[in-house]
Amino acid sequence: MENIKNADIKVHGLMLMAIILAASSFPVGALITNALPPELLMFFRFLLAALLFAPFIFLKHGMVLPSKRALLNYIILSIPLVVFFWCMFESLRYTSVVNTGALYTTVPAITAIFAFIINKDITGKLRTFGLALGTMGALWIVFRGDLDALLRLDLNYGDLIFLVGCLSLGMYNPLVKRLHRGEPMEVMTFWILSAGSVWLLIVSVKGFMQIDLLHIEQSTYFGILYLSLFSTLITFFVINYSTVRIGATKVAAYGFLTPAIVIAISLLIGMEPFEWITVPGLLLIFAAMIVIQRESTKDKVVA
Repeated sequence: MENIKNADIKVHGLMLMAIILAASSFPVGALITNALPPELLMFFRFLLAALLFAPFIFLKHGMVLPSKRALLNYIILSIPLVVFFWCMFESLRYTSVVNTGALYTTVPAITAIFAFIINKDITGKLRTFGLALGTMGALWIVFRGDLDALLRLDLNYGDLIFLVGCLSLGMYNPLVKRLHRGEPMEVMTFWILSAGSVWLLIVSVKGFMQIDLLHIEQSTYFGILYLSLFSTLITFFVINYSTVRIGATKVAAYGFLTPAIVIAISLLIGMEPFEWITVPGLLLIFAAMIVIQRESTKDKVVA
């Protein structure tokens, strides 16, 4: 029992590291976002991550193609990610960043719903309460405690598109747990990234025709390298690894920490000043994390 607890502590430590790396992608992305269309940035991010991972995978596991069943699983798993990113890019043509940020906080709750539908994972009362706290905290930060701004959140065309993206992303972690067949997590991560690169290439064709890659600043490519290695490759591996061990809902709940970590990173690099109005939201988020992670280390499953 003690070994199981120690193993879970290590998993939670890895998830904390992963969410810090994932959150760092926001300020890094903000620095390079105007250099390339967003879909191209994501394509290079996925492709470079897969290429960096390839030597390790082929040296450790050999240059072996996955079976048809496994390849189908990886393609299926890549689709929710691509749909989410496409919806995000498309929705920002019609709605604001504030609206999309607010809707993104629904992902952990959506994940809990899909975890039940796909895996029969039951979200207990305590965890449901934690998800509600975390959503409230994240919304507080997004709207800076302005209740009127929250109430004025009318779902326009762009909001509806991004909501579809959030629904798609909420499906990803439960699908990982469902489709994992005991293969090494690094192998699963590599092929999901590869499949995602193909889908992103398809939606990036127009972008390639509109830019000159030879005239892009060097700092942009360094930013893409950082995003590929730290915010994509490492985080994808850790999230897939952790989902199988502590469950999709607990993994998704770490996403509540994203606003707090983004604020901290922004302060450290001088991008944004600290706003005291965000403190109640941060406290709600930390309370949500404590509540959710206090539940048993294994998701309850209905036979």
